[in-house]
Amino acid sequence: MPETRTVALVTLGCARNEVDSEELAGRLAADGWRLVEDAADADVAVVNTCGFVDAAKKDSVDALLEANDLKGQARTQAVVAVGCMAERYGKELAEALPEADGVLGFDDYADISDRLQTILAGGVHAPHTPRDRRKLLPVSPAERQGTSVALPGHAQDAPEVPADLPPGVAPASGPRAPLRRRLDAGPVASVKLASGCDRRCTFCAIPSFRGSFISRRPSDVLGETRWLAEQGVKEVMLVSENNTSYGKDLGDIRLLETLLPELAAVDGIERVRVSYLQPAEMRPGLIDVLTSTPNVVPYFDLSFQHSAPDVLRAMRRFGDTDRFLELLDTIRAKAPEAGARSNFIVGFPGETEADLAELERFLSDARLDAIGVFGYSDEEGTEAATYDGKLDEDVVAERLARVSRLAEELTAQRALERLGSTVEVLVETVSPSGGEAEGEAVGRAAHQAPETDGQTVLTAWEGLVPGAFVTAKVVDTEGVDLVAEPLATGGCTEEAGR
Repeated sequence: MPETRTVALVTLGCARNEVDSEELAGRLAADGWRLVEDAADADVAVVNTCGFVDAAKKDSVDALLEANDLKGQARTQAVVAVGCMAERYGKELAEALPEADGVLGFDDYADISDRLQTILAGGVHAPHTPRDRRKLLPVSPAERQGTSVALPGHAQDAPEVPADLPPGVAPASGPRAPLRRRLDAGPVASVKLASGCDRRCTFCAIPSFRGSFISRRPSDVLGETRWLAEQGVKEVMLVSENNTSYGKDLGDIRLLETLLPELAAVDGIERVRVSYLQPAEMRPGLIDVLTSTPNVVPYFDLSFQHSAPDVLRAMRRFGDTDRFLELLDTIRAKAPEAGARSNFIVGFPGETEADLAELERFLSDARLDAIGVFGYSDEEGTEAATYDGKLDEDVVAERLARVSRLAEELTAQRALERLGSTVEVLVETVSPSGGEAEGEAVGRAAHQAPETDGQTVLTAWEGLVPGAFVTAKVVDTEGVDLVAEPLATGGCTEEAGR
């Protein structure tokens, strides 16, 4: 019998890319590929690239070059680029980076196995020219129903499964595997709500390669969540470019408010977290659902970007310091311990010292749990790249350092405010003591999202396993991280973590 083909998926970028990689893994596993963690053990290394900002693009290129270096030294025979950078640049990337044996766009995902086999056999798959892609144009109502647009995370091109099973799920002993194959055995997983974005922020190129906003069907989201629960997932995080827009293309802008209680009721799911919320689209009903639904955590990942009105208008965004603070007050009036985080751009073209001071005023009053700060740089193809009033690089760097220092101080202060409070911690890793090493259990409280918002270190680890929930009292802080003492060990056994 021929030797089983092996493939490694290297994922860069955001949680949406992680979901895409698991979809590719499901398709490949269903067609007989064996998934391996190390690219050196793979016939094909597939690099899921990020195309958002220059630093992410550089990391993507570095990953492709690193995988290419394995050829001739390890099992690796081919290196293939997929993901946002491959979609955004297509033929241009293929010409600039001959080390990549293939550059595949989103339309290739449905046939990923065939594409990789062709490349392994020495064939050439012609990369697309992005400006010729139909899905970059506004889509028709029929396309919004998933009849002709290839989008990662949408089920329109899925293999058929028995009618009595949720979309994307196959019988354990049947001929087809789930369209999604987990690459991480942890208790947390992301679920994609939609693809694309209809907003036209002047600094952002995402709509140019992710296309218009297209919601997934609620039944697909629910089916995938049920399948994840069967795999042992305890927390799902809903991701898209803009979750507050979910359902608008399906005729119901309040669909998220209806879907959240259904997801929270899925057997085995104990936490539902919503990310990527637009402040200008927050509505009272959504705030109510996010702050009062059992198993839905009161967590608000609000995309403020700035708070000075003139800068926001130049970004083609809405709001100001006082309106943003009012929004946070409204949230905390309903859920005082709610988590809140955001990202900000400093040094935007035309930003004045007064604008920066206004941003600092907002940050000082907002009491955010986590703050990301980025210095502006031109992103090709965006409106902001054509603006006058560009600031010198050293000015942008100085402002970035200044606001980053402030953010670090403020988030540490916010963590201190949680001293003495009781938190529910989802255990993610347990490192038992051995030799000179002390045991440690690390997880996240409800206000802490994976990878971005800090963590909670528990003062006792005995009897804990990943996936367990622990009620604990915050006794110390380390920057944004909390140190918490478990109040009881009941329910924290291995069985509870399964």
